Amino acid sequence: MDGGFWFEAGALLPSIGVGVLFWFAMRAILRADRREREAEREAEKEFLARRREGDSPDPGGTSGGNRVED
Repeated sequence: MDGGFWFEAGALLPSIGVGVLFWFAMRAILRADRREREAEREAEKEFLARRREGDSPDPGGTSGGNRVED
């Protein structure tokens, strides 16, 4: 066996490549989740602030719901 170090290192490259791709994918997922949680937290703060000010408590902005006028 005259493969040496480079032959064995080359055999590990596919595994290392998949590991790096997995790391980038998980990093993107976690960052997106963090941003979504921050946006949801901010939206809830705005909703509660409007509710305290006396605006409509429902997110649609109407106090009557889905009432049909005759």
